[in-house]
Parts: sequence; structure tokens; C-alpha cells
Amino acid sequence: MAVTNQPGSYAPSEFQTGLCDIWKDCGTFWYGLCCHICLGCTIASDMNEFFLCGLSMAIRSVYRTKYNIGGSLCCDFMASYFCPMCTTCQLKRDIDRRKEQGIF
Repeated sequence: MAVTNQPGSYAPSEFQTGLCDIWKDCGTFWYGLCCHICLGCTIASDMNEFFLCGLSMAIRSVYRTKYNIGGSLCCDFMASYFCPMCTTCQLKRDIDRRKEQGIF
């Protein structure tokens, strides 16, 4: 039997919700809308990173790499630059869903 994935690695995937799927989790949307910085700090805390990292494109790239989510640094930059609220909410939704699935 051949091993196709290293232990602890993940099969290639995509984010579990779209960039603009803000209505799939209204709580996260309102949290981000009322205090975007607080949502970023929550994301950083979830990922055991420095609290100011939660709003950067770097944390999105680290997350994508860890869970083998498709994309590129350029796409991370563009999404984070043009729609920071959407990217932050998408990342938090994905973290929450992976927690529910027991794979975070």
C-alpha cells in the first residue's frame, strides 16, 4: 500500500466558503463589521500567532499552506488589499468550520 499523503498533511482543497459569502455566517460578519481589528486578533489567537498578524495577507498565506488550500501570494495580496473585510471573514468562517470538523 502506497502512502500518498504525509502524516499531518491535507489533500488539496479550497476555502469552504466563498470570499463574498458573508451571509453564511452573519455573526462573523457583524463581528468583523463592528470591530475588524478584534476579528483579526481572534484569528491570530486561533492560529497561535501574534495578535496583529490576523489582518495581514501573511496569515492567510500561512493558513492556505497549512491546509493545502489552492491560491497564490498574489491572490492573497489582491483579496486582502481590495476587500480586507471579506478576506478576514472568509478566513474566520473556514477556521470555525474546520474546528467543527475536528481538523483544525
